[in-house]
Amino acid sequence: MKYSKYLPPEYQGELITLIAGKGRYPELLKEEIDSKGIPNNLISIAKETDEALVNKFSKQDHVKIQLGKLSDLLKSLKKLKSKYVILAGQVRPTRLFSGLLPDLKMLSLLARLKALNAETIFGSIIDEINSIGCDVIDARSFIDDHLATEGVLTLKGKAPPQEAIDYGINITKNIAGLNIGQGIVIKGKTVIAVEAFEGTNNMLKRVSEFKLKDCIFIKTIKENQDYRFDIPVLGMKTIENLHASNIKTVILESGSSILLDKAKVLKKAEELNIQIIGTKLQ
Repeated sequence: MKYSKYLPPEYQGELITLIAGKGRYPELLKEEIDSKGIPNNLISIAKETDEALVNKFSKQDHVKIQLGKLSDLLKSLKKLKSKYVILAGQVRPTRLFSGLLPDLKMLSLLARLKALNAETIFGSIIDEINSIGCDVIDARSFIDDHLATEGVLTLKGKAPPQEAIDYGINITKNIAGLNIGQGIVIKGKTVIAVEAFEGTNNMLKRVSEFKLKDCIFIKTIKENQDYRFDIPVLGMKTIENLHASNIKTVILESGSSILLDKAKVLKKAEELNIQIIGTKLQ
């Protein structure tokens, strides 16, 4: 593993272009790429990409585009001489319904889709990017050390009953397979909340209103997951929301879930008495 086991086998340290949304994820990714001495540049999204990340790039290594301007995105990739591309970070879901002004190319793409969800939209955009000679690569590339591994990652205390975990995993896999979301909260064999359009943190805020104990948060992927986008992420904000919701157990898919700033997240979870378990969710 020269740089990352998730890179294409032919990759030899060439320029990486980040197409970045919000959050810590794209910033962490740049830090890891920089630490390996690999050149990189940025396509940011207006009103989405954090300025802290933008400020780490020179003017010649950065292009800002408006959300929904697919033609501008493709032109920007050509301008930056992009070959390898990584999609990282969030775009606020509400932007898909409010304030989105798609260009003709994006309108044509959307019109061809039978359903509008992350898989269909991002999958089609990736096809467009690849069609101009770029290669959108696995979004886990370069962050191998921040992925959940198998086993108990924090507290060594008593794990929840396996029967409850198996029940939750089965429900989560079915929900993910329907492109609804990647996370749920259960108590015993009861589903308390399902992550959908609102995202993980807003779901956890709903759970906090129930004032329950002994709940389990499970986050997973679906079968045949496309790792070029929409990878489960657990960061400091989610740990804080888990604590506020009185959730003490987290089940993550090992090798497929990103722990943003892993050492810091695990330390914070320990401090808040939250047990994180990495497992293969079959």
